[in-house]
Amino acid sequence: MFRWPLVLATFALTGVGSAASSNNGHSVTLSQEEMLRPYYAALAQQLDLPTAPTSAQIAPDSVITRLAFGSCNHQDRSQHMWAQIAATNPDLFLFIGDNNYGDQGWSGDLALTTLREAYAKQAAQPELTKFRANIPMMVTWDDHDFGFNDGGASFAAREWAETLFETFWRSSEEVKSRPGIYESRRFGEDGRITQVIVLDTRFFRSNLDRLPYQDPWPPLGPYVPSSDPARTMLGEQQWKWLGSELAKPADFRIVASSIQVLTDAHNYESWDNLTLERERFYRALAGREESGLVLLSGDRHGGGIYSDTPEAAGGEQLWELTSSSLNLAFNSTESNTEREPDPKRLTDFISEENFGLVEIDWNARTFTLSMRGNQGEVRVTRTVKWE
Repeated sequence: MFRWPLVLATFALTGVGSAASSNNGHSVTLSQEEMLRPYYAALAQQLDLPTAPTSAQIAPDSVITRLAFGSCNHQDRSQHMWAQIAATNPDLFLFIGDNNYGDQGWSGDLALTTLREAYAKQAAQPELTKFRANIPMMVTWDDHDFGFNDGGASFAAREWAETLFETFWRSSEEVKSRPGIYESRRFGEDGRITQVIVLDTRFFRSNLDRLPYQDPWPPLGPYVPSSDPARTMLGEQQWKWLGSELAKPADFRIVASSIQVLTDAHNYESWDNLTLERERFYRALAGREESGLVLLSGDRHGGGIYSDTPEAAGGEQLWELTSSSLNLAFNSTESNTEREPDPKRLTDFISEENFGLVEIDWNARTFTLSMRGNQGEVRVTRTVKWE
């Protein structure tokens, strides 16, 4: 009988390390993750982990003219949006986080049973099966398919969550070879090369500072920005990788972050939580090999088109399209727009079900950002020219 889970759960949930003997007779302190690795290695051998339906592939020389993306898709709710997205005939779809809600109902077991069950439910969905058979995908995660709400690097089961993710979404060998699930791919031909970068804002992210207790609680989130230089959003390995990717030649770049980048109008999760990291991100973008650029994000159960000219980005006008959610809308657009005024948001804060679309006109050197509703209708749109 396999008896490790109970013992290891005690260490992990109490936040203590364990002394173990080394070859020279001295004791060493093991981290939670080090203690859990034998357990998870055995678990991976015992369990038949769910895998997503096989996905269509995209050739490296394919010229991207239309890219769709979305976030926040609950496995227990209607999957009707897959057909709406497919109807726009995108060359590629980015699934950028909260791709299921595997943390709901989680009892704290280190096997992450509810997350595995959520993946299994997704694997059986005919709408997703049909979509993946026809539309190539790139995927990253956010908190609810990472492990728990607003989770980050302190999550003791993050390596197991990564195994579940990479197994289900059939991640590339490159992604599997390193901690975290970030990825970059380039598509197209000379003069029409699109680089697609999907970031991991979960696996390495430091803990966030919270607001002190208040009654009533502020309506726009629990966090306050930190300028602590020791904290990180991406981790040094991913930062180094991002710099090398941005140095590669491309005509247009699409960078996906599961959480919002430009806004500082709320106290939920965003890059504004770690202000020095956001400035570092802006500097990295400013230092890229010359190209057009757009940022994509999700998470908020609402979205719109944002723009800003941060000083750290050298004054370049940056554009961001936030799209959320595919099937888990909370409020109306009217109420959301009213409760969250934001000078960087150029549109209403669309809260009904939606997905995002980026269309590239290579001849005009323009990109068009649009958010589509649950009938495929255009809710907001902007066209931007890049040099």
